[in-house]
Amino acid sequence: MSVFKRLFRIGQAEAHAALDKMEDPIKMTEQGIRDLKNDLNASMTSLAEVKAIVVRTRRDAENNKKLAAEYERKAMMLLTRMQKGEIEQAEAERLATEALNQKERYAQEAVRLTQEAERQEANAAQLQANVNKIKSTVTSYENDLVTLKARSKTAASTKKINKQLAHMDTTGTVAMLEKMKQKVEEDESLALAYGEMANADKSLDDQINAALSAPSETTNASDSIKLLELKQKMGIS
Repeated sequence: MSVFKRLFRIGQAEAHAALDKMEDPIKMTEQGIRDLKNDLNASMTSLAEVKAIVVRTRRDAENNKKLAAEYERKAMMLLTRMQKGEIEQAEAERLATEALNQKERYAQEAVRLTQEAERQEANAAQLQANVNKIKSTVTSYENDLVTLKARSKTAASTKKINKQLAHMDTTGTVAMLEKMKQKVEEDESLALAYGEMANADKSLDDQINAALSAPSETTNASDSIKLLELKQKMGIS
């Protein structure tokens, strides 16, 4: 059983290694940016919806406050007309009480809606923070992608040049140059030898003609006197 587990682990490791080779950092980064932009669009849609809810809730709360104030005003008008004798007291008090009850209901609804608007505003603030964070992350990733692409091109060029240098047969080239140098030196030596042999093979007539063709050297009179004096000094006759 352990043998099969080991074989499975080896196969799994080889699969991961093959996957690592297939993964392209640039393509992965581009896909990550696309995913983040999709998340950003979804978050902005949610943010817009929540802000719309806040606006509606605030508006409904204000309407309920206005209705509460309106029913309170009506209750006061009923009591005022009762005092003037325009409406019977029992009827006026009944209607005023109903108006006050309505005023209370609208006032409570206004409070509830105000609290709901505050909660939705907190949610909107949290969503806004998430949107800002995603925007910042997208910008950062896009900058990293530009740098990564530049580094990738530089690395590819460097790799290509180094590969070419690694495959250069410098040893063979040096050996060929040394061999060529040796051949040139051998040819030069051989040419010199042939020249010496040519001089050695000159005939007697060639030597005489060479001597006669050479410019004659006339001995200076003063040089002869100096030479005679030196011989006498040395006792040479």
